[in-house]
Amino acid sequence: MSEHWKRNVAGKTVLITGAGRGIGAATARYFAKGGANLLLVGKSPANIERLAEEINAGGGKALAVQCDVAKFDDVQRAVDTCLAEFGSLDVLINNAGIIDPIATLEESDPAAWGYAGDVNYKGVYHGIKVAIGPMKKQRGGIIINLSSGAANSILEGWSHYCSNKAASKKLTEIANQELGRYGIRVIGISPGTVATDMMHSIKASAINPVSRLDWNSHIPVDWVAKAIAFLCGDEGQLYVGTDFSIKTPEGRALVGLPEHV
Repeated sequence: MSEHWKRNVAGKTVLITGAGRGIGAATARYFAKGGANLLLVGKSPANIERLAEEINAGGGKALAVQCDVAKFDDVQRAVDTCLAEFGSLDVLINNAGIIDPIATLEESDPAAWGYAGDVNYKGVYHGIKVAIGPMKKQRGGIIINLSSGAANSILEGWSHYCSNKAASKKLTEIANQELGRYGIRVIGISPGTVATDMMHSIKASAINPVSRLDWNSHIPVDWVAKAIAFLCGDEGQLYVGTDFSIKTPEGRALVGLPEHV
């Protein structure tokens, strides 16, 4: 991938939820190389603070804010901090998500099932809701929601995750319809299976075909980071209101990724 991607993020203020590890952390590191200002949001303060220190030590600009995206007030506070620190909110990456607890409907715990929805679905709504005001004022912005093939799949033990991602996909479509007139682009990204801690939990469950995939078939986290940066450019306009996929050779070629892992 050529260095022209940096113009997509240089000087932009980017808020990333679930930034403490996995896709969120990889995206933060990649965007820092491109010159973005970063507001790192996560439930675990130790993880995001450590990452912010790493980025700042390397010459980047990052601030960590503890936040549970399931709580609207937490998300509002994170965005308020972002605006106070950097003066704008140019890109929101709704990345936070959980797969646990994996269980059949019969064996599921109602409280845990409900909390998964609060994070995976309502967390996306909370981010969009809070971003609208400052992005309308700026007359533009980008909201990228981490989607999944689970949005279109039926997978045993994943009733919470599949239904959450399906709902979030529809939310991406509706948000784009409502906000596009203000110059706000809302895009989903469906990366396929990614080599993260979440995938370790999935593999340990051994409950459905995804859990039995060979580890070498999962893409590296930096591929997703590069795809998100791609969507922040002019090319991203072509995919508003949809889930852009890097599971296909065509999608990977557009981003400049290898065809195979």
